Amino acid sequence: MSKSKTRVIRALEAAGIEAEIVELTEAKTAQMAADGVGCELDQIAKSIIFRGEESGAAILFLTAGGNRVDDLKASAIAGEPLGKADAALIRAQTGFAIGGVAPVGHLTPIRAFLDPRLMEFDVIWAAAGTPHHVFALDPAELPRLTGAQTADFTA
Repeated sequence: MSKSKTRVIRALEAAGIEAEIVELTEAKTAQMAADGVGCELDQIAKSIIFRGEESGAAILFLTAGGNRVDDLKASAIAGEPLGKADAALIRAQTGFAIGGVAPVGHLTPIRAFLDPRLMEFDVIWAAAGTPHHVFALDPAELPRLTGAQTADFTA
């Protein structure tokens, strides 16, 4: 089992959540993940990471699968201009590779913001530390698990 997936499982267990990890053959896009688990596109929680231009830190935006992050809104919410986070920053701060960034189990704490659209579902699906693994979760758990602040940052 990958170290990344193990970190996600441990973070969920530490929070008192038993989540089944599902392996998908193709999950390169949110639509592929939704098709793989049989849910609506917006039930996929995408982890979009930007780099704070002033802080240099990675900042996580958890958004519904069909939504796009609006750069200007996201920058206003983050309180600093945002730029593209490269693979090295993402790996260093979260411990995950692009395409498998989970909302939990990061190597270091990360500022996070939550798309309110995700809260409209009974169940959402998120990456479980690899590009081929996801887990189901009650979205009401996201703020507690991630410290994410709900905000309007989508286009």
